[in-house]
Amino acid sequence: MLTATYTLVALSVEQASVRVSLQSFQQYVRANLMQQNSITLGQLEYACETLNRLYQACHWRKIEMYLIPAIRQATERADQLLDELSRLNQAALAVIRAMQERIGGLHEGAEEQVSQICASIETFCSALLQRLEKEEKELFAIARSVICGEAWFAIANQFLLHDAKVVEARRSRSAAPIALPAAGAERQLSPRLALLPLPPLDMAEPSDLAAAPRAADALALAPLGLALADPLARQHGRS
Repeated sequence: MLTATYTLVALSVEQASVRVSLQSFQQYVRANLMQQNSITLGQLEYACETLNRLYQACHWRKIEMYLIPAIRQATERADQLLDELSRLNQAALAVIRAMQERIGGLHEGAEEQVSQICASIETFCSALLQRLEKEEKELFAIARSVICGEAWFAIANQFLLHDAKVVEARRSRSAAPIALPAAGAERQLSPRLALLPLPPLDMAEPSDLAAAPRAADALALAPLGLALADPLARQHGRS
C-alpha cells in the first residue's frame, strides 16, 4: 500500500498543478477581459492558444497515460465514471473548436462580444476543474480498491521513467546552443500578437512533455491547429 500511496500523492501533485493553471486563467479573464467592451482578434487567438495549452496539460497527465489504463484492465466498475470524465473532456474540446471557428470567421481589426467569449472560457475551465475533482474523489478511490500491489509497483516504475525522460529533455534543451539571428536582423511581430499578457502557467513546457510516451506527436502541432482528441474516448476505440 505504500506504493499505492506514493503513486496517488504524485498524481495529486500533478492535479494541483493543472488546477492552479486553470484557476489562474479564470482569474485573468475575470480581472481583464471581462472589463473590456469587446475582444480583438489577437486576444481571441491568444485565449484559444491558452485553452489548447491547458487542455494538453490535462490530456497528457500521468493519470491519463498510466492510471486509467490500469483501472480499465483491472475492472469494469469505473466505466460509468470514465464516461462522465470523457463527457467533461468533450465539453472542454467543444469550447476550443467553437473559438477556432470564431477565429476563422473573423478578419484583422474585427472584435467579438466579451460576454460570449468569457462564458465559453468559463465553461472550459469549469469542465476540466470538475473532472479533476471527480478524479480525486471518485477515481482514486476505485483505483485503491481494484489495482493490486504488483500493478501499483509497475505504475510507480512508469512514473519514475517518465520523470527521468522529462528531466533529460530539459537538460538537453538547456545544453543546446542558441542560434543567434544574423547581424541587423529584426524580429517582425504581427499586430495580432500584440496581446494582453497572461499569468504564467504552472505546467511543464511542451518540449518536456514530448519526452513522455505517446505525447510527442500531439504536442509538436501548432497551437491553433492541434488534432485534439479525447483520450478517454480513444480507450473505448472512439474517435
